Amino acid sequence: MKMVMAVIKPFKLDEVREALTALGVQGLTVTEVKGFGRQKGQTEIYRGAEYSVNFLPKVKIEVAVAEPMVERVVEAIQKAANTGKIGDGKIFVLEVSHAVRIRTGETNVEAL
Repeated sequence: MKMVMAVIKPFKLDEVREALTALGVQGLTVTEVKGFGRQKGQTEIYRGAEYSVNFLPKVKIEVAVAEPMVERVVEAIQKAANTGKIGDGKIFVLEVSHAVRIRTGETNVEAL
């Protein structure tokens, strides 16, 4: 099992969710986060005063999937979240050693 974690622009969330649903992904976790990468934040003007925004709003998506689906999930997220501009985000794939569905006690791939 793998955990696919993606940090994307918030307005791309619906497109990513639809792409994952089309693949048969049954659940995902979404968290509103703030961060910056190469764009190092941005400068904005509010009521005539210029100020620096160091952390930009992002959305973190976490999806636990069986090993055979990993590449398709990564590809779907990449295509759906791509704007072609700096700050599109990143995708990380992590190993999941154990999973348990609390309600039924199912473990590992059956728990997904």
